[in-house]
Parts: sequence; C-alpha cells; structure tokens
Amino acid sequence: MSHRNAPLTPTGRLRLARCVVDEGWPLRRAAERFQVSHTTAARWAGRYRQLGPAGMLDRSSRPHHSPRQTPTPVEQQVVRLRREHRIGPVRLAARCGIAASTAHRILLRHGLPALATLDRATGEPVRRYERARPGELVHIDVKKLGRIPDGGGHKVLGRAAGRTNQDRRNGTGYAYLHTALDDHTRLAYTEDLPDEKAATCAGFLTRAAAWFAAHGITIERVLTDNAWAYTKNTWRQTCHDLGISPRWTKPWRPQTNGKVERFHRTLLDEWAYHRPYTSDRERQAAFPDWLDWYNYHRPHTGIGGHPPATRVTNLPEQHT
Repeated sequence: MSHRNAPLTPTGRLRLARCVVDEGWPLRRAAERFQVSHTTAARWAGRYRQLGPAGMLDRSSRPHHSPRQTPTPVEQQVVRLRREHRIGPVRLAARCGIAASTAHRILLRHGLPALATLDRATGEPVRRYERARPGELVHIDVKKLGRIPDGGGHKVLGRAAGRTNQDRRNGTGYAYLHTALDDHTRLAYTEDLPDEKAATCAGFLTRAAAWFAAHGITIERVLTDNAWAYTKNTWRQTCHDLGISPRWTKPWRPQTNGKVERFHRTLLDEWAYHRPYTSDRERQAAFPDWLDWYNYHRPHTGIGGHPPATRVTNLPEQHT
C-alpha cells in the first residue's frame, strides 16, 4: 500500500518490473537502482510477468479467509435489533453477548449508518435541505425560558437558596423568545415577549418582516409548528397582508423546523446559560450583543464556517 514514504509508486513499480522482465536487468541491480530490497524487486517483477501493468496497483490487505469472524446468526441478530430498536453498538453488544467494537464492525459491514444521521422516530436517513435564496423560507418558533429573580437563581445562589429567592417573589414567570430565522442565510431575529398569543405572534411577524426587509430580504414563506396561535385567522390575515405564504410542519415532526430549534439550543448554550446572571435584566442586557455576534461574526458550521450575514446579498451598510 502506497504511503508518503514509500520508495515505489505504481509507476515506479512498473519501471522496475520492465527493467527486470523486458530489459533483462539482474534483480540485485534493479533493487539497487530503485532503492528497494531484493525480495521487493522480485515480487514486482513476478507480478508483472503474471498480470502485466495491472499487477502494479495496490491490493487490499483484507484476508481471503476470516475463520474467527462473527458467526452469521449473530450478525443477523445485530442487524435485526438495530433496525427494530435503533440502538447503538454498546447496547447491541450487551444483548448479543459480543464486544461493542465487534457490533460496530458488523454495522459498518452491513452499511448501516450512525444513529446521529437517522431520524429517531422512523429510522430513515435525515433528509437535509437548504433554500436557494434569502427570504424563500423563514422558520419561526417560540422558546419558553424561565426568568431570573433579582439577586440570582440557583446558578448563583445554589439550589436551595435559589428556590427560596424565587418563592419569596412568588415566582418570576417566563420569557417567550420569538425567533424568525432565514433558511438560506441563518440570519436570526429574536424578541423577548410576554406571551405567545395570536396577536403577539402576528405583531412579531410584522416587525420581523420589517427587520429582514432592512437587510435586503423579502420574506416569501414562513414555516411554523401547529401551535394554537399559528392556526388562527389573526396569523393568516397578517401573512396575507404582508404577502407571505404560511406553511406548517407535520404534527409531531419538529425536525421539519429544525434550523430554528437548533438556533434556540445555541442561544441557550451561548447566552442564556453561558454564565450566572444576578437578574433577568442583566441577562436581557447581554442579549443584543450576543445576537449581533451570532449574525455578523460567529462562524456557522451549517454554512461552511461563515457568519450568516455573509450570505445576505446586497446587505446595506455592511456590518463591521
């Protein structure tokens, strides 16, 4: 098998073999000329006599026979359990009485992909898509987030003291983070609103459409789940007034709206829970800077490591 320090490539092997077979060089002279051992020169010359130039190519190192390979019934059991229960090598190994590494090799041998690439509900490969232009589809969703009482919650005070602090204030309620995220660019617009009622969602859509328009993006379609607010006439009428076509995910299929779901997970990891906050006002004050960083500076792995703003065409007053 060729590697970076190999003295012979397939082309070099052919030259060596022709010197020995066609031109009659002694093996030792050819070995010295091409800086390989006598046995190596003999091997390539023999393959050339037998197979011609095709014999100079690399061969698989896989053995012709594997007497200790896992028995076929065990392999069939591993494959069946994987397809029926969608479990990984460790749990398959426990059920079948084999090593986890063996279960992993069986899955590879039968062409079964990693669980991370499958839809856990159906077991089918995840079908990923991306719209061709900005504004063609905007994902909308709401993330419910507990507010922080003044003085801090459990991350600052500990579980017991944090619970006492919250109870003393009769609870602090929830923040409803409404997000609109463009499918093509991943540019995001988020507002902290007091609820997720139909009128609130409709007002958010109006402001989101204006924000995207200021960035040179005209929203053509919006995709939401089947929450109550998005099925009311208020939402439909607002979409109609804005010239937007509403779309809804299939019931029990949040993966369809996965881009905004993933944004909310990033939002929690990198802003909401990134550090302890002593009040909800302190956390909210940090949000505009984080969203600006996300849109204009943060490398996004879903779009080749570039910030979302780099995919916006004709962005007025490019952000620096």
